[in-house]
Amino acid sequence: MGLARCLRKVERTEKYAGDMSTYATIVHVDMDAFYASVAERDDPTLRGKALVVGAGARGVVLSANYEARKFGIRAAMPVGRAQRMAPHAIFVPPNHARYSEVSDAIMKIFADFTPLVEPLSLDEAFLDVTGARRLLGTGREIGTEIRKRVFEQEGITCSVGIAPSKFIAKLASGHCKPNGLLEIAPDRILTFLHPLPVSALWGVGPKTAETLEQLGLRTVEDVANLPRATLIRAIGQAAGETLHELAWGRDFRDVTPEDVDKSISAAETFAHDLDNPEEILQEFLRLTQKATARLRDKGLFAKTISIKVRFADFTTINRSKTLPLATDSAHEAYEVVKDLYTALRIERARLRLVGVSLENLVSAAPEQMVLGARDKGWRDAERAIDRARARFGRLSVRPGRLIENSEDEIDE
Repeated sequence: MGLARCLRKVERTEKYAGDMSTYATIVHVDMDAFYASVAERDDPTLRGKALVVGAGARGVVLSANYEARKFGIRAAMPVGRAQRMAPHAIFVPPNHARYSEVSDAIMKIFADFTPLVEPLSLDEAFLDVTGARRLLGTGREIGTEIRKRVFEQEGITCSVGIAPSKFIAKLASGHCKPNGLLEIAPDRILTFLHPLPVSALWGVGPKTAETLEQLGLRTVEDVANLPRATLIRAIGQAAGETLHELAWGRDFRDVTPEDVDKSISAAETFAHDLDNPEEILQEFLRLTQKATARLRDKGLFAKTISIKVRFADFTTINRSKTLPLATDSAHEAYEVVKDLYTALRIERARLRLVGVSLENLVSAAPEQMVLGARDKGWRDAERAIDRARARFGRLSVRPGRLIENSEDEIDE
């Protein structure tokens, strides 16, 4: 594998020095304010208004449309702060099941253009369309058609960056937002890249940016012109070598399709701190039901069950357990979740957030045969519940312990 990657890097290096028609064509597609756009599509009366996805003063902003961003509202901002910045804005709760549904449809559109699709999240992906150019046209023509298909089929807009590498393609899509297309030709890479601030380089966070600025490096061009050895001494071998290459627009990473989810999780930030163990276990049950339903919907099984607990002072702890056999059963997963929580021995501690994560996912799992067990068990019952929910709605069947606390889920 190492030799193969080395040969690909040499091949790509030769292409950079040769005929421009031999360059790779990488497309980065990024939905515009994805969660907010889905909400606007599902409720057209929201269009043209400042819209924020995120509910409860103690929650965080997950998405804000461009009208809301005019007031300085950004993702990850506390909802309470966003409400103070734009009291007139409309705040709606997230609908993660809906986002996953739209994301799946979008990824299928991408797959119509190339099998080389690397999702980065629900709302963005890299596509290597080098091999598709002969049939589908230039990178710009393919990007234009992708934007058209996404809008016609899903009713939302996206921004598309096109370049010979993943790094430049992602920068390009960010520069043409919202609802734009920008192609960076091979002979324009440095003209586009070098005036940008050092923060544009992948891997440059606030701490690295501060170190670079102390060296007088404020633009990508400054980094490119600094001797490699000096850069390595300042920020380390691996980071120095990577940034030097990126500063010259050199990025030889392949688009790598990723078919299997790494984890599936669900979390809840409470409207007020909870200290009642029974209420907390109810929340854990609800989150376990939600996460395992998504697991079964994707045809996956989890070997590792994890919980997250965040206290009122923001201290956070995580605990996990790996099972001998993978499972997709909410009943089995909740027994593990309950044991992990109970083992913490934190009765009456004030909790701000709890979460459940299903990890170490596999596409198949053997079922442990137990002497004297019933022919039909929890897995069969839960699959029957899944079918009922698909036909009659998500709240048509649920544990009795959750009925009283399900009002906040009706609009999801």
